[in-house]
Order: sequence, then structure tokens, then C-alpha cells
Amino acid sequence: VMSVAISPDRKRVVCGSNDGVIQVWDMETGEALGAPLRGHTKAICCIAISLDGKCIVSGSKDHTIRVWDLETGKALGSPFQEHTDYVTSIAISPDGQRVVSSSYKTILVWDMQTGKLLVTPLEGHTRFIRSVAISPNGRHIVSGSDDTTIRVWDLQTGEALGPPLRKHTDAILSLTISPDGKRIVFGSKDNIIQVVDAETGEVVGAPLRGHTDRVLSVAISADGKLIVSGSPDKTVRVWDANTGSALCTPLQGHTEAVNSVAFSPDRKRIVSGSDDMTIRVWDL
Repeated sequence: VMSVAISPDRKRVVCGSNDGVIQVWDMETGEALGAPLRGHTKAICCIAISLDGKCIVSGSKDHTIRVWDLETGKALGSPFQEHTDYVTSIAISPDGQRVVSSSYKTILVWDMQTGKLLVTPLEGHTRFIRSVAISPNGRHIVSGSDDTTIRVWDLQTGEALGPPLRKHTDAILSLTISPDGKRIVFGSKDNIIQVVDAETGEVVGAPLRGHTDRVLSVAISADGKLIVSGSPDKTVRVWDANTGSALCTPLQGHTEAVNSVAFSPDRKRIVSGSDDMTIRVWDL
């Protein structure tokens, strides 16, 4: 399981896996809802659900992005096909109008309805882009890359907003933005999680240390108080976003790398997806 997402109504978990298939699950019972969503020809790298809960967007190693109806499982329109390498990350704008995707050194901005590109490709990173996020106000894109930098872009124009916001000491593999838009949380190849000010790029507090391998996925709760992370060290870890301290002992159960983590909108549950071919739901 490469990527997981939770529907806004907290009733469904959507996962994308290495076999190119997407499956929707009942959050309570763990039962599969409907047939698998088939169309991608290679592994699903990333999954997102629109804020209105109507659409799933998926990115794949087949270089394409697909949009699906969450209720029916039907593909909506044709695949988005401008990337020339596998799609590493996707984000949906809060208004559901735009999809932002990353692949290799390029970020693309799409019209969600038509699949047309809205701006010229966003270029500036010098190595693989691993993660993109959209600010809660829908105005900015934030990206993290193997080139160790975080960059901020204007969503409407695609222009880079100044030089890199932050330069880290190692590759940035995952990032997310706090619900108030004031903080960026990123996970790195050097096993740490760091919180930075979204305006200045300055570090906020000490690094979050505990993982014994790189941090592949980070998420922040809807109230901005908790951070969750997943790693090839097979653990899921939960952190206090304000103090940086671990909230509990590592959540253990996966037998292979944890590729993706997500909070339920009410913060009561965490979902994780792993190379061990399972999805786990954890009660907080």
C-alpha cells in the first residue's frame, strides 16, 4: 500500500497500491466498498480526496493522473498525461478546482474538470520533487525535494515566490501545511521531522527525533495540534505539534515500511499504509 486517504465524512478509507489498483474501504468494518478502481497500468504513488468528498485523484508510476467519482468508482474524464516521469505527489485545491502534481523536477497545475494545464510548468528544483501541498487559503503551493529545499509558488500564476524558503541538510521526502497556514511540517531522509514558519522559513522548535529510518509521510491533524509520521522503520509515530514531544510510544504492528499516514478529520483515528500489504486503523 503506497498511499492512503480518509474521506471528509470519516466513513471511508481510500488506498492506492503497488499493483496499480485503488480500493475504497469502510472505515468501521474494514470491508471493501465496491470493486477496485482500475485504469492505471503501474503502481499508485499518491492519492487525494477533494474536500467535498466527491472525487478521488490518483497519481501513478505510469506518468498519469486520474480522477474518480468516490461514490460510484467511475473514472471522470480522461487521464491527465503531461508528466514525463512518475507522479510523486498530488494535492487538490480547497475549492476543488485545481490539482497540483509533482514529477521529477517539475510541478504542474491542472484544471480538475477538464484536465488542462492552467500555467506553464513550475521549475526550479534541481532534483526529484517528493511532495507538494496547497495552503489552506488556496493561494500557495509548497514543495519539497531531494535537492534539500522547500519552495513556495503562487497557485494562480505558477511563479516562484522568491528563493527557496528553507534549505535543509538532507532530502525532503514529505511535507504538509498546518490548517492555519502558518507552519510547514516536513519529514526528511535524515530521519527527522521539522516544523518551520511558512512565512520566514525559520525553524520552529527542535527537530522531532525518534524514527530510525527516513520519514516517508507526515500529516497534521485538523486542529493543528498533532503530527503523525510513517517510516521504513515500520513504526507510526504521533507528536505534539507545539512541544515536539512524542505523544505516545511508537505505534507498532506493520512488518514492513510505512509509506503513508493520515488523520481522520475528527483527530480520533490514524490510518497507515505499508509495504506489508495492509492498512491499519489506530485509535488515538
